[in-house]
Amino acid sequence: MAAFRTRCAGCHGTDGNGGEHAPTVYRAVAVNTDDQLLAIVRDGIPAKGMPGFKSLPEPELKSLVDAMKAMARRGRRGQPVRVSVTLTDGSKLDGFSLGSAATAREMQLRTDDQKVHLLRKADGDRYRRVTSQADWTSMHPMDGNRYSPLTQITPANAGNLHLKWVYAVPNSGRLQGTPQVYDGVMYVTDTNRVIALDAGSGARIWEYSRPFTEGLIGNARSRGNNRSVTIAGDRVFMQTDHAHLVALNRHTGQMLWDTEMADFRKNYNATGSLMAVEDLVVAGTAGGEEGVRGFLAAYDQKTGKEVWRFWTIPAKGEPGSETWDGIDIDFGGGPTWLTGSYDPEAKIVYWPTGNAGPDFNGDNRKGDNLYTCSILALDIRTGKLKWHFQATPHDEWDWDAVQPLVLVDTTWKGQPRKLLLQANRNGFLYVLDRLSGKMLLASPLVKKLTWAKGIAADGRPIMNPNSVPTPEGQLICPAVEGAANFFSTSWNPATKLFYVNTLERCAVYTKRVTPAWEAGKAYMGGGGRRDPNDKPQKFLRAFDIETGKVVWEIPQFGPGDTWTGTLTTAGGIVIYGDDAGALGAADAKTGKKLWSFPFTENLHTSPMTYQFDNKQHVGMIVGSVVYSFGLP
Repeated sequence: MAAFRTRCAGCHGTDGNGGEHAPTVYRAVAVNTDDQLLAIVRDGIPAKGMPGFKSLPEPELKSLVDAMKAMARRGRRGQPVRVSVTLTDGSKLDGFSLGSAATAREMQLRTDDQKVHLLRKADGDRYRRVTSQADWTSMHPMDGNRYSPLTQITPANAGNLHLKWVYAVPNSGRLQGTPQVYDGVMYVTDTNRVIALDAGSGARIWEYSRPFTEGLIGNARSRGNNRSVTIAGDRVFMQTDHAHLVALNRHTGQMLWDTEMADFRKNYNATGSLMAVEDLVVAGTAGGEEGVRGFLAAYDQKTGKEVWRFWTIPAKGEPGSETWDGIDIDFGGGPTWLTGSYDPEAKIVYWPTGNAGPDFNGDNRKGDNLYTCSILALDIRTGKLKWHFQATPHDEWDWDAVQPLVLVDTTWKGQPRKLLLQANRNGFLYVLDRLSGKMLLASPLVKKLTWAKGIAADGRPIMNPNSVPTPEGQLICPAVEGAANFFSTSWNPATKLFYVNTLERCAVYTKRVTPAWEAGKAYMGGGGRRDPNDKPQKFLRAFDIETGKVVWEIPQFGPGDTWTGTLTTAGGIVIYGDDAGALGAADAKTGKKLWSFPFTENLHTSPMTYQFDNKQHVGMIVGSVVYSFGLP
């Protein structure tokens, strides 16, 4: 207690129950584990003015946590309250009301078996159970398609959508993730943090966090750059900024295991590319601009033990290494930073891979550079390669193939086919047979497309002259951002249309001499800059996948800087992010605009939908705020 009085009481009060400059510590004790409390004390909360105590020895840090817990046990305000409630069927639930005490309308109750029960006030003093009827358990559904069978929101009533609740993620930067919903609980990710919310109200249930890793390079060092968790049974799986895979108890947020996927000191990081499949967690890493050797791996859900690993850059002498002529095979990139898709019948996991390294300069890696910028089809049990398709051989434009892979069962040109669709960053829409990997169609996504005049029958691009980066700079279309990117695409089986937010933009690509690879430094051989004479524009386009033709499009009027995608439903609508900074709804068949909700920030996430308490919601994160919309 002496340490608390010396270091903390001046702000939090001598009893820890709040003072002039800081709130009660009781709530922090109620919703965080010991490890999380230790991290808060050590690192502080800079955005709220709370200093950290990184210089203190571990025993003193632990004594501060012990003091906080002891005061919370004696305190009265902000700690979990032990309650007994009667349900509408007459049964009783005993446990702790999480967060604040029960309100007049709802409660989140954790029983002694550590399970969370979501309750709403019914007649009198009784409560009724609520939960979700349509879950969303990874960045996108297992088939990669943001198509939902929910039907409550339709073209006839979409104009009545309104805001149901919001939750502002505290101490956060701009988030890029998609919320996950399972059994009525929504999981929202930040870098090294997961927050569990009541999906019907936004009330916080628990939070898991760990400190940022010192010495990282690449995207993971930015706050908000985790794009999802994945959920299976009673476990939530997340990736940390330094390429660890972590399993949490989904009811409490307690860590169950922690597995190192790769050594971050060799420039690896992770941004949330993972998916629970069968009894495995399949996960990839980032670092394509830092000279990593990409891989995809599968881990046992119960133990975190690695089951298999597929290297996206073959070692010297292995099949595929002949496509690397030069020293850069050792630093070839091929990251796996976006979630893949899974066919449970074929037992195949499909995963997209990233750029070849170094970006923009292929002088020291002549050849196709397998398996960069590719789609991989891997056996889920062994990780062995069944087939691959490389969209951009010898990538010198940073055109990752890391865009969603949409699995579709439909009639294609009169025959039932199992298809894979991808709107590729290189400017082409691809339709593949997902069992064989055969390309069935390659068609332009955008009009500004100069690097290739088309795609040959074998899937290789037919290059135009003067279409690679030069030291002086070469104008090439599409731009580095690509005609599409990691944001979601969707296909509707009723309309048989594929919905893509496309970007019409070109860039001036330059190359430079690449310095020798070093740990802790980026590994790039050039870059792209905007052409001042080129006006970018985004279009929501609906494609006929048999012809590749645009059936309808919605022009958008903004700066061309948004990174947001589409969602379609059995109700006959498309929900999409607009480049002007709004969430919109359109008729999935005709493209008629139905509804729009403006935000004050550029959009860097994609919408999702779920059903809670028998009512359909549309969820999206904008900036650091979670929004949930529904009908009256």
